[in-house]
Amino acid sequence: MQMKSNHENPFSATRELGSEPEGTKGALAGVTVIDLTRYLSGPFCTMILGDLGAEVVKIEQPGKGDDARAIGPFVNGESMYFVSVNRNKKSVELDLHSPEGRQVLKDLCRSADVLVESFRPGTMEKWGLDYETLKSENPRLIYASLTGFGQTGPMREAPAYDIVVQAMSGIMSITGQEGGPPTRVGASIGDLIPGLFLTIGIVSALYEREYSGLGQRLDIAMLDCLVTILENAIARYMSTGVAPGPIGNRHPSIAPFDTFQAKDGYLIIAAANDSLFARLCTAIGTDELMQDERFRDNPSRSKNQSDLKNLLEQVLGQKPVSHWINVLMSAGVPCAPVLSIPEVVKHPQVLARGMVLELIQPLAGKVKVSGSPIKLSRTPPKVQKRAPLLGEHTGEVLQRLQSTD
Repeated sequence: MQMKSNHENPFSATRELGSEPEGTKGALAGVTVIDLTRYLSGPFCTMILGDLGAEVVKIEQPGKGDDARAIGPFVNGESMYFVSVNRNKKSVELDLHSPEGRQVLKDLCRSADVLVESFRPGTMEKWGLDYETLKSENPRLIYASLTGFGQTGPMREAPAYDIVVQAMSGIMSITGQEGGPPTRVGASIGDLIPGLFLTIGIVSALYEREYSGLGQRLDIAMLDCLVTILENAIARYMSTGVAPGPIGNRHPSIAPFDTFQAKDGYLIIAAANDSLFARLCTAIGTDELMQDERFRDNPSRSKNQSDLKNLLEQVLGQKPVSHWINVLMSAGVPCAPVLSIPEVVKHPQVLARGMVLELIQPLAGKVKVSGSPIKLSRTPPKVQKRAPLLGEHTGEVLQRLQSTD
């Protein structure tokens, strides 16, 4: 677990094209990550780093492990929740409540590139594992912290989960059907989006380190990340003074941009400008709508979106979704069927992009998980390891640590 010299590091600004070290497994080959995260957000980040070739050493509580191991669904005793975000990692059982365990972690961090932790602010300081302490022994260490509300502010010590930050960020206030109750986004974006920003921050710090030679502290808050993605909701409120609310699937300022009912189901149509609206009308045989003053341009269509939707659905309701998808795609109008999860994992486009992967777990056997969306031409993400059993690599990692002392 020794650090690589600059000329071996994939982030080196002086590395010549084509001079990659033999056996490179990914863009982050040679980077060692110590992972102290649990549940979903942090593990999602470290899985991405592992997919990209980093060595990820996952530190887990002895006898219990990551809390995600106890969350279903289960297949032969293995948690698919855990398996879905913990591939390409090594599991090491280490009791951080004990002085001995904390010393081992310090030893690991002495030659690591990145530490990722998701404890409440103050916990790592209490254990003597804070940034300043670890930095004193490894100035190149990138110390990344992920919490609900960040290391500063009046709520810094408050606990958080996905639904907590979805509620506090305002996301739930603009999600759902018009007039309906606040609604959580179906995927755990309160966890996953912070995991993405955490990844971006770590990779940025690794790149900057090649110029400065120094690591740095990274402070990511789940709430911050969800406020960031409010994008036009904040812009609309700040410019109009009107608080946005839930409006279903339609766009607040583009029409037609919504879910429409066909004869046997729903489809999405996103005619985001006048040219696309004209193509839509011609394709479905409603050219007269282009001459209607209510729909002459996008501001007019947005103002009268309800009338426009009713008129379009009178036509769309006469034939099945598959018919309209063929018609609209042939006309170059952005559209899509509303697929179920079983349909998504079998879709030819999803399969062609390698977005469904098969892992062979020791207890569950063959399982399928989502793939990596990062497509690199020379150093593509790879699944080198399945999700580990608890403590599976403790002996290997600690033995290697002893050999470097």
